[in-house]
Amino acid sequence: MTETAAADGFEDWLRTRVPERGLRPKAAAVLEVLLSQPRRATFGSTVELAQLAGVNIATVTRTAQALGFAGWPALQQELRARYLSSLSAPQVAAEHHSADSDSPGSASLRRDLDSLALLSRRFDEDAILTIAEAVAAAHRTIVIADGSYAAVGIAFAHNARLAGYDVVAVTAGDAELANSVAAIRPDDVLIAISFWRLYESTVLAANQAKSRGARVFAVTDAASPALSAATEEVVLVPAEGVAFFPSLTAGMAVVQAMVAQLAAIDPARTSAAIENAESMWSAFGLLHRRPTTN
Repeated sequence: MTETAAADGFEDWLRTRVPERGLRPKAAAVLEVLLSQPRRATFGSTVELAQLAGVNIATVTRTAQALGFAGWPALQQELRARYLSSLSAPQVAAEHHSADSDSPGSASLRRDLDSLALLSRRFDEDAILTIAEAVAAAHRTIVIADGSYAAVGIAFAHNARLAGYDVVAVTAGDAELANSVAAIRPDDVLIAISFWRLYESTVLAANQAKSRGARVFAVTDAASPALSAATEEVVLVPAEGVAFFPSLTAGMAVVQAMVAQLAAIDPARTSAAIENAESMWSAFGLLHRRPTTN
């Protein structure tokens, strides 16, 4: 894929972030580098980007802020997610192979640790609380998650049900998704979980749910306009791996935080639900080692 072809994936998104008053000439030069050389901007340092644009490092930071980001690292994270989403799986693997010199295992662990540190620095507690309160108040919550990151949706739905709430994960394909969306009510919630490349069915389901009056939220690594237009809150999660698939580590951490917040909303309800589940585990003889009772 050429540099220009890759730029087509996020050129419109970048241009919509330019303030109405426009950018100053030096900031416009930085923007032009982002659009014309997305790969170098995605993987390069602030110093390299400044050299390419013929400006100083402070100008790169100010440009990122003018585009609505806290600084260059925040902008680069989303640029990187969008650039990688424009590549095929073999192309993503090739990018990572050329970037990492360590063993794949250690590189993967280091990338996940970096992603968790980034997530911690940018953790949006208000957004997590909003989603948890919406789930707590909903008649039912549907979680959309497909591909490898279906595991994140399944974990969220499983633990939220244990906490006493009607939450189901839809991961079995478009027919099940269509049937689930057809039954959505205005007092329902839909949560879309999507990393790397966004499925068309996810966008359609989110928009259909919104049109039916449901509250819609997203957990993703890049706020696609097609998805974010239907959502009330978007939680951005770093999801880049070191091979051809996205990492689930930060996404799993976010949904675990959401469940922890959900369980704290009505502790009595959650305690009763967990006790009922524990009773059924015993009745079905599910556990190899059963807990002792006093």
